This record gives sequence, structure tokens and C-alpha cells, in this order.
Amino acid sequence: MAFELQQTLRLQQQLVMTPQLQMAIRLLQLSRMELVETIRQAMETNPVLEESQESTPEEVLEMEPPESQTTKEVSIEEKFDNYLDWHPYLDEYSSTGKIHFESERKEAPDLEAFTANATSLADHLRWQLLMTCPSPEEEEIGSLIIGNLDKNGYLDISVEEIAQVQSARIEKVRDVLAKMQTFDPPGVCAADLKECLLIQTRLLGIEDPVVNGIISHHITDLEKKRYRAIAKSLHTDLDHVLSAVEVIKGLDPKPGDRFNEERIIYIVPDVYVYKDGDDYLILVNDDEIPRLRINSYYKKTVQRGEKISEETRAYLKDRLRSAEWLIKSIQHRSKTIYHVMQSIVKFQRDFFEHGISHLKPMVLRDVAEDIQMHESTISRVTNNKYAYTPQGIFELKFFFNSSIQRSDGGTIASASVQDKIKKIIDGEPPKKPFSDKKISELLEASDIYIARRTVAKYREMMGILPSSKRKQF
Repeated sequence: MAFELQQTLRLQQQLVMTPQLQMAIRLLQLSRMELVETIRQAMETNPVLEESQESTPEEVLEMEPPESQTTKEVSIEEKFDNYLDWHPYLDEYSSTGKIHFESERKEAPDLEAFTANATSLADHLRWQLLMTCPSPEEEEIGSLIIGNLDKNGYLDISVEEIAQVQSARIEKVRDVLAKMQTFDPPGVCAADLKECLLIQTRLLGIEDPVVNGIISHHITDLEKKRYRAIAKSLHTDLDHVLSAVEVIKGLDPKPGDRFNEERIIYIVPDVYVYKDGDDYLILVNDDEIPRLRINSYYKKTVQRGEKISEETRAYLKDRLRSAEWLIKSIQHRSKTIYHVMQSIVKFQRDFFEHGISHLKPMVLRDVAEDIQMHESTISRVTNNKYAYTPQGIFELKFFFNSSIQRSDGGTIASASVQDKIKKIIDGEPPKKPFSDKKISELLEASDIYIARRTVAKYREMMGILPSSKRKQF
């Protein structure tokens, strides 16, 4: 069998992601904070990019007002003009537009809401331990206890294990642990919920036998609100049990939770929607987003054809092309967000006028067909983007929800059904809360037919307890 080399010619079509398309897609799905970080990194690595503090038509590549443009999705075939011909490009992006001048409408977050150098639970306890002037052995035992606390402040290791690791007497470990259980926050270093609550009642000087009896022997009955069974077991009346329950509700079951290092994330809207007469004004938020321009020195160097090495010229051409792609992609991102929000306002006008109960069913395809873009593009735009509306701040994905059929052939949004369920529960009798089946029957009066298990699913999604745990005395 002989082997030989042959050349064949074959013609085929293949989709290729151009660098410009890749950048546009990547920026489109970034959140606002991620976009700012990406721009900062680009400015550090690309010497031809600069941040402009003032708008000068000759140098700044500004964004046009989105409402004055037609939306065009970035396609593979779209190509840039010759990056050496800067005059048409500068003319195209020299307009300032509404977005820049309407920023004073928005209020900045309160600076008092920000804190620095938050103290952890371990640091807080270690400081208190050192304030007791412990011996070296006590300090080592205390450090081991602190190192084995979970995020809620509970001790994950037994006294015997601590004594074995430290080669210490069990009585010594118990003495150190007892001392640390008096530290702030009350209830810290407990082995379980029962001990945590009992430590707090002891520190607060609560000596009511009913309170301590419920904590010691009836935690399960308390969770299920079996108050009459508790009263019978503790040989007391129901009123005394209810008073004790109110005291227990004031205790903290997770003393270490407030020291968790999870930082609060403040949402800054990507787009603002204001009521303007009978219409709505849409403003894309570009605050804190650096306004980019091309460094005039490098631009003139390439434009005038100054004598530089071929290697330097090739490098500058690459950096200029990259800068142009970035600025165009940022502009495309802003335009797309604007037109997606404009389409949402058109479809969900009743929501903006009257609230969640008037939210209509809508899918990505509705907006995609309206602004002539692909559904995947709409999905990227709505990812991690937030809008300020007259009804509050909502993620753009909130406006897209499934529909529930009505008997008359109409539909209602699932979010509107959840809102109706919440209103029914808010208005139920405290002593006899509605069951999921009863809520399902009440929804039928509004021509909404959903099963009991669907009511339970929506209730759990909203974090609402079942009727047995909502009952009040």
C-alpha cells in the first residue's frame, strides 16, 4: 500500500469572530462596575488612550445621544473605517448628547453607608480575650476556640478535643470557654442553639422558668407554634407561654452573623426612567465611566507620517485600532441598553404607571423582534443591569417573566400573581392564616387558576412561611 501527498482545493463558508465583535459582545454583558474596571485596565495597557476631563470636539470621542440613532447590532461583516482617517471618526463621535447633561438628576449614595476596615468576629473576640490578661496557656486555648467558631459564632469542636490538642486539663478548657461565653456578642462560643439562648438569658438576668423551660425542652414545639402543648407540659397558662415566646423572639440565634465579612453591594442603576408629562424619559447612566480620547501626540505621529521605525509604526497602528474598537464598543453598549429599555417601557407601560400588579408577560423574543436584534444579545444586555423606575429599582431581567393563562383566554405575568399572593397573605386573619389551598381558591375569584403546589412554590420564592408557622395568638 503506497502513501502519497495530494493538494485539493475546497471552498467553504465559516463564521469567524472578529476582534471587534468579540470586544462588543464582552462589553455588552459586563456590569457597570466591571465596565469601569475594564476601561481602567485598557488605559493602563494602551498608551494612546487617555481619560478626558473636558469635552473638546477635536480630541474627545464622545457618545452620540442614543435617542437620535438607529440601533444596529454588531455583525461579523461590520468593519471599521481606515484608522488613519480620523476626521470622519471625530465628527461622528463629537456630539455630547443628553446623557452627559442629565446626570445631575441622580443622587449619589449616602457616604455614611460606607464603612472601612470592618472588624471580624475573630478579631473582636481576640481583643476581648487579651483584655482579660490571660496566661500563655489560656491565650492558646482561647485562640483555638476562636479558630473553631463557625460564621454564626457556634463552637464546632468539643471541649475534650480542645484539651487533647492543647494537652491541657479539661477543667482548664471549660474555665476558659465559660469566660469567653460572657464576651460580646451575647451567646457566642455556644455548642448549639439551646446553649446559645440560655447563655443570653443568663447574661440578661432572665430567671423565668417558663422561658428557660421552653428553650431547654420545647425548641421543636416553639418552632411549630404548639403553644398549648408547651403550656400543658410546663403546667402554666397560655398567656404566660405567649409572653415567654415574645422574650425568646428578642434573643439572637446567630450572634456571629453581624460580623460576617460579606460586604453590602450598593446597586447603581445603569439606566434611569423618569415620568415626563405623558411620556417617559430614558437616561443611560454614564457617571464614573471614564470618557476616553485618543492621545493627540500619537494620533499626529501616525497621521503626518513622521519618520519612525516600522516596528514602532506597526505597534501604534495596533494600539490605535484597539482604542477605536474599545470606544465604539462602549458606544454600542450604551445605545443597545437605551433601546432595550425603550422597548421595555413600550411593552410594560402599565407597570410604570400602576405597579407590579399590572406587569405583563414578556419574553426576550418580544424585545428582540421590536428592536431587530438577536435574543442572545438581549439576554446579555439584561444581565446584571438595573433600572431606576417610578416603581423602584429593578433588574432588567425582572421585566421578562412567564405567563399564566386565564379562563377568558388572557394571560397574566407570574410576578403579578406573586404580588397578589403576597397581598392576600398580608390581609389574612392573624389567628387563622390562609392555607395554600385557600389562597388558590381566592385567586380563582380574580380569574387566576393555579394549583395549590404552584401557590406553595411562589410563596417559598418570596420567603413566606407556611400557614402553620404564620399563625399568631
